[in-house]
Parts: sequence; C-alpha cells; structure tokens
Amino acid sequence: MHHQLAPGITQIATTRRDNAFLVAGDDGYTLVDVGWAGAPGVLLDALADLGGKPGDIRRIVITHAHPDHVQGAADLRHRTGADILVHAADRPWLEAGRVPPEGRSGLPGRLLDRLPKLHWTPVTADGTLADGDLVDGSGGLRVIHTPGHSPGHIVLWHEPSRTLLTGDAVFHRGRLDLGHAALAADPGLRADSLAKLPADVRAVGFAHGAPLTGAGAGTFRRFVESP
Repeated sequence: MHHQLAPGITQIATTRRDNAFLVAGDDGYTLVDVGWAGAPGVLLDALADLGGKPGDIRRIVITHAHPDHVQGAADLRHRTGADILVHAADRPWLEAGRVPPEGRSGLPGRLLDRLPKLHWTPVTADGTLADGDLVDGSGGLRVIHTPGHSPGHIVLWHEPSRTLLTGDAVFHRGRLDLGHAALAADPGLRADSLAKLPADVRAVGFAHGAPLTGAGAGTFRRFVESP
C-alpha cells in the first residue's frame, strides 16, 4: 500500500502500523527508514510499481535505530547496494544489532529489547548525519536532530515541498502525541526537540499513523506550537 504524500515523496506502509518513505532525488531515491525484517520485499514491490528497480534506491536514511525501523536494513542494503546513513549517536545501536539497556527510560522497554525478535542483523553505517545537514543527492532533505526517543533521533524536512517526515518524534494514532515515555531513551528531551520542528508545513508523514495534508497540516502546527 503506497501513495504520494507530496511531489516526489511516496509513503509506503510496510505493515499496518509502520510507514517508510521514498523520496525522489538527484540520482534516484532516498529511502527514509526500512522497517521489520519483512519490509524489504514490500518496499521493492512498491518501487517496482513506481517503475523503479532495486538499484534506484541510492541511500537509506535511518531516523533512529529501533527494530521497527532498521530490522530489514541489512537485507535491503544487500538487495539494493544503497548506503546507510544514521546520526552518530544511534550508530553504535545500529552496529550492535539491538537497543542497549540504557536506550529506554522504563523497565517495559528494557524487557522488550531483550527479546530476540526485537534484535536485528548488525549494520555498519556508511556515513553519519548531523543536525542541519542536507542529505547529498536527496533532492532537498534537511536533517533536524531531535533527541529524546533515542539519542540520535532525526526528523527529515523536505524543503522543496515543505514536507516533514517525523520518524518517532511524533506519533499520529488517532491523535498527535510523543509516544510512550518508557520506550524513549530520555523522554525529558522530547519537548525541546518538538520545538525545533518547523510549524509551517504542507504535509507531515509519520512512521506510525496516517499522514496530515491540507487542512490537517494546521492540526500539526497547533500541536507543535502548544505550550
């Protein structure tokens, strides 16, 4: 299931609860997040529907190293040859193949991370991203470092279309919220990170939840600007 979120940006549902985003750029596509182990097949099927082939995914930008975003990354890189980029603070998690105990503020999160099904094939990043970076070749994706959910969490701001891809900085499951504090590394940082996001958006894509476009973008603006 996929649809165009904004010009050049396709949202792909990798499961009923998880989304990834293909962004058309200068040299092919940039993929924002992967998903669980089964996601690569879904993503490549959607790419084929768009007339693309695996090698057209030139880079994979990871918003953060949690299993529902990276478990399929090693397989997808093998199938596409894409470079994998992540913020330096989450790089050790990506390369360890699991979230470390200090990566969740609450016991429920730490217990979940001990389960083998929440681990992944360790992935060596091809490069790191920092706050303010423009992702090379991406057609205009700007990196906003938004720590809280994880130390190296990033949001991607597609400047040409004024589209925000939030990762897990914001969830949209019936309403907008910051997610479960127990699953965040440092929940106290999340409000400051939210304040870094642009409010004047035309479209918002969430890793979890339905996108907001048109009048819905105003709902997001009020959420970001609320005290």
